[in-house]
This record gives sequence, C-alpha cells and structure tokens, in this order.
Amino acid sequence: MKGVLLVNLGSPESPTAKDVKPYLDEFLMDKYVIDVPFLLRALLVRGIILQTRPKKSAEAYEKVWTSEGSPLVVISKKMHNKVAKLTNVPVALAMRYGSMSIQKGLQELKDKGVTDVMLLALYPQYAMASTTTIWELANDLQKSHFPEMTITKVPAFYNKPDFIKTLANSIKKHLASFEYDHLLFSYHGIPKRHIRKTDVTKSHCTIDNKCCVTDSPAHEFCYRHQCYETTRQVVELLGIPEGKYSQTFQSRLAGDKWLTPYTDVEINKMPSKGIKKLAVVTPAFVSDCLETLEEIAMRANEEFIENGGKEFFAVPCLNDEDEWCQVVANWVNDWSKS
Repeated sequence: MKGVLLVNLGSPESPTAKDVKPYLDEFLMDKYVIDVPFLLRALLVRGIILQTRPKKSAEAYEKVWTSEGSPLVVISKKMHNKVAKLTNVPVALAMRYGSMSIQKGLQELKDKGVTDVMLLALYPQYAMASTTTIWELANDLQKSHFPEMTITKVPAFYNKPDFIKTLANSIKKHLASFEYDHLLFSYHGIPKRHIRKTDVTKSHCTIDNKCCVTDSPAHEFCYRHQCYETTRQVVELLGIPEGKYSQTFQSRLAGDKWLTPYTDVEINKMPSKGIKKLAVVTPAFVSDCLETLEEIAMRANEEFIENGGKEFFAVPCLNDEDEWCQVVANWVNDWSKS
C-alpha cells in the first residue's frame, strides 16, 4: 500500500527559552546544518550559541506565535489536511526537528498499512541543511525501524511548471493592489561551502556570475542555481522587467562566508536608490514561519522605513492556498498510480 509523508522544518513547543533551547540544540547539532566535526560543533553550539541564543530566539517566536501555536506548524497542518482530502492514499505530516518527528510520521503510515512511502520535503530548492538531512534521517529510520518500507524521495521542485505557475499566481494575486517600485526575491542563505560540498562534479560550482547559468549536472543539487532559476522563471511568467526585481539571501550566521548579496544589507540601501515601495517574496519557504514573519514582515519592514522607505509589503508564502494544495495532491495522485 502506498502513502505519503510531508516533512517541514519544525518548531519549538512554545515561544519560551526553556522550549527553544532543546529545539535549537537538535537543529544546530545536526551535522548537515553545522557541518563541522562533532566536538567542534558541540563546543560552538552548546558552549557558545545556546548560552544566549534561546532567549533572543524566544522573543522572536513570541512576536509571531498565534493562539493556535507556531505559525509553521499550524499552516503545515492546514495544508496537510487539504492535501489529504484531495488524494487517494494516506498522507502524514512530520517535522525534521521537534516533537512531530519523522519517526512518528512513518509509524502513522505503517499503522495504516503503508509499505511504499513517497517522501516530500517541503523545500522547493535542494540544500544539504534542509533536504539532505530529511532524506538521510528517513533512510536511517527505514533501516532501523521500518525495514518493510520502501521510500521514494521527491526531487527538488524549484522548476516544476505547476509549482512555478502557482507561485507566480500567488505573487500576482497578493500584489494586485500594491504598486511596488521593486520586487525582492529573498531566499534563505546557506554557507558557500555547502554549495561546493554538494557539487557532484567537484569543480563546477565556482559561485560566480557564470556557474549557475552554465548547464551542468551540478545543478541537480545546487541550491544557488535553483534559487536563481525559480526567480528567473517566475519573473518571466509575470513579465517583470529587468531592473524592477532582484534576488538576495537572508538569515545568515556570523563568522562564515554565506551566499550574497545579503537581504538586510540590500533592503537598507534601497530607499537611497529611489526604491520607496518595496515588495518582498520568500520562495525558499512554502509556509510562513519565523524567517518570513519576524525577519522579513516585521524586522526588514521596520528597517526599510527607518532608512527612508515609504511602503513595504511581505508577500505571504503559498501556505494552504487551494491551488498549491491541489498541485501537491496532483503529485501524490500521479505517483500513487505509477
């Protein structure tokens, strides 16, 4: 019997330092997130970051927390429920970090008689710190707890026509009454070394202005290329002229070389360049979360205005929009019939 496991990032149990700390520990101690030897990672995470970060992160979570709970979890559940109603096989929802574990999700499917699992990581673009960690944990769990199961991993869907069309339609709908001067595509940043580590050719990804637009097998696992390709296809579909849009990377950690240009730096410079009405879309996320709600819709908005901007609009993620849920359901139904 076939079934589907949808997987998103996860969330602390509450917006308190007490609950944020173990969540951050699980997340940052993941070898695919901070990819340094264990002892160095433990020293960095448990010896330095977790001494101050939980309180600061809890304050950020508090700003976006809803009466129903974490926005990411609440939205993911709504999306999951809609998809489940549109499909003809069991669909479960899990998170990579936190209490809604992948193991629980696989167990839920097993209890329903599922032996063939379609694993869909809810990240449009492939990245070691998001996609790989989900795939590898699922592999480990399959071997140790679910040997009777087979798992089919869905590749990154950054350029699938139905995804691009849905994303473009959503952006167009939300911006229908907002005449922006500029549309910024802000993607979650990653360390440059992650790009090089996932380069299957071991030589193509020079991270310059050429490698991402030069055909290569490396593109199948190149986060940077996939971000630029998502932007290119959406812009083309919407007919946005050159100069009225740009792309940046957000959410970097200090002390490392991350993908540039940086979202906050670029946004703060825009008012001085004559951009007074800014719209920001975050296509690395399918569900609104801390990075889209607090970092962009609140913090970036505030800084843009402080630097001379007049109006700021954060375009919501696809969340549980009907068209998006139908697209995912179509993927599931096509797979279940194969």
